[in-house]
Amino acid sequence: MMGNEPLQLLADFVHRYPDLLVLSGAGISASSGVPTYRNNEGQWQRRPPVQHGDFLNNHGTRQRFWARNMVGWRFMRDASPSPSHFALAALEALGMIRSVVTQNVDGLHQRAGSRRVIDLHGRIDRVRCLGCDALFHREDIQRWLEQHNRPFAQQVGEVGPDGDAELDELDYSALQVCECQFCGGTLKPDAVFFGGTVPQQVVAEAAAELQRAEALLVVGSSLMVYSGFRFCRWAAAQGKPIAVINQGKTRADGLVALKLSLPCDELLPALVSHLWSGVAG
Repeated sequence: MMGNEPLQLLADFVHRYPDLLVLSGAGISASSGVPTYRNNEGQWQRRPPVQHGDFLNNHGTRQRFWARNMVGWRFMRDASPSPSHFALAALEALGMIRSVVTQNVDGLHQRAGSRRVIDLHGRIDRVRCLGCDALFHREDIQRWLEQHNRPFAQQVGEVGPDGDAELDELDYSALQVCECQFCGGTLKPDAVFFGGTVPQQVVAEAAAELQRAEALLVVGSSLMVYSGFRFCRWAAAQGKPIAVINQGKTRADGLVALKLSLPCDELLPALVSHLWSGVAG
């Protein structure tokens, strides 16, 4: 059970800095059934996902990716936001959160009602043509994949945080890969793969939000990936305090003013109740 002290420490932080930028990671979606890449020590606990360069340069890699993603998408499409997602949406409604920068690609912040969300690593519910830049709904691509690859569509496997599914070693060489209906180009989820680069416009937008915020609150991230960790470095350089809610160590533990190693699904809803009671009172 959570004692009163962590809640009070977090409430004091939010009251002191009521214009927060939130940086969220995979831990916030864990109770939605979306597993994390890393354990509490920040170490990998599943096979690394497909690399950006391999996807672009190897048709066999694209076949393997789409076979696994075809299975994983069904789960990601139907996943529900966690109590933490709803709590952050409520904190935004209370005027405590400027915006959320999320490292996740699952879109669950938006489903929970958060309105100011920057998807740092993109979204897997969109698919982009690398040739002509056309955008497609992921569900439309799913229908095509299932219609043209019925044996693969029946597979099941453990789902990862990027919508990838762990399947038994299969022969993917027969899988048909959907191409752009306009130019015949390669289609890729509109998300940053490992080894890829976050678009500079997205980085600039998120950095500007941090510049305007009073403090940074990190939720459910080990910050082992530099694209997230650099927000802590920027906040520290700007003299802005950092609070972290994460079970296990993070890359930024030496920079933070407040570290709470507790489940965010306990702490954030309790914070909302605490703040609502103060407003009601």
